[in-house]
Amino acid sequence: MKPSTKPFSNFEWIIAWRYLRSKRADGGVSLMTWISLIGISLAVFALIATLAVRSGFRTEFVSTILGANAHASIYNSPYINLDGVVTSGFSDYEAASKKIASVNGIVSVSPVVKGQVMATANGKNKGVEVFGETLTDVKKLPLIVNPESSMGSVENFDKGVAIGSGIARSLGLHIGDIITLISPNGVKTAFGTSPRISGFEVVYIFQVGRYDIDNTRIYMPLLDAQIYFNRENLVDEFEIMVSNPENVGNLKSFLINVTPERGLIWTWRDANGGFLNALQMEDNIMFIILSILVLIATMNIVSGLIMLVKNKSHDIGILRTMGLTEGSILRIFFICGSSIGILGTLIGVIMGCSFVIFIDPIFNTINYIAGGGVWTAEKYLLSNLPAELRLEDVIKACSLSLGLTFIITYFPARRAARMSPVEALQYD
Repeated sequence: MKPSTKPFSNFEWIIAWRYLRSKRADGGVSLMTWISLIGISLAVFALIATLAVRSGFRTEFVSTILGANAHASIYNSPYINLDGVVTSGFSDYEAASKKIASVNGIVSVSPVVKGQVMATANGKNKGVEVFGETLTDVKKLPLIVNPESSMGSVENFDKGVAIGSGIARSLGLHIGDIITLISPNGVKTAFGTSPRISGFEVVYIFQVGRYDIDNTRIYMPLLDAQIYFNRENLVDEFEIMVSNPENVGNLKSFLINVTPERGLIWTWRDANGGFLNALQMEDNIMFIILSILVLIATMNIVSGLIMLVKNKSHDIGILRTMGLTEGSILRIFFICGSSIGILGTLIGVIMGCSFVIFIDPIFNTINYIAGGGVWTAEKYLLSNLPAELRLEDVIKACSLSLGLTFIITYFPARRAARMSPVEALQYD
């Protein structure tokens, strides 16, 4: 009976290390080893970088959506009132706001007047969307109060309007300038409806980093908006902030009970559900594609290990006649293959994490070399390429790489272990 050896003993590691270092002339596969190592490193690097950018995109989009927009809103469609006049909006909105705010999980409720108008200044025109809110409610929007960059002070909001940086850039506006807003729904006269034209002082300019917000949005004091849009004592909707935006759908059933007559509920997930679903589908597809890339890279280990087993068949026969068990032979070649995978995964993790950490200077350099245009906010709606390094993404990439490495390495190592000493030495 052959004496049993402790699994992964020192001599097994020594033999495996010698096989990995041996040159082709000595029966090794050093070139294939390097190819396998580089392939796995690049595959893991690509997987981590893609997962980080994917996570960054979702976090950035969701944060800008939630940071500059309500988590849910209550509005109504136009209807004919008791006087036979087509109208919309909510009256007695202060009492309705308090009733809505009584729902558990709701942080705040903001009455809002909204409208689309034409903005003009310095001979230039631009279509914009006006949000009429109080200063207290504007301060509840994190990205408006603490944007990427700003000019002026939000504390002066009651004295004028706050505009996005894209609007200011398009119309050539600065703090203290006058922006003229033109609404087609103005005063009705005998000759038709006369457009309403009013000028407002720009007291605050914000840049949240999202193109569609910075280029279209204007905030106006609620009382001024009610006068400008002929909404005296009315608001168009209630904007609601909740404690847990991800689970805002669970509050719908409770909001129905406190919603004013003819009120409809609309959440940020309803407004962006298609985008979030498309993003999730793209994430899954990208992960599958990159998993195939990792699989292809690990397959190089198999080809190299098969060649190593073939070249070392004489050594296998000698080791078996010296008393090594099938388990020892299997572990020796398993160590050879898995060491490449472990080292390649480690290098890939370092490369991937470094890329994510220094992604801004890397892309700035690429943009400079390419002469600009590599990343444009107009196309991607974000001012820079987002990337978020998450521990779970790194663990997912490592688990995939190491799991595939261990699985596919086992089969050629098992073939080597089952090689008969007589078969290995029959041609000597």
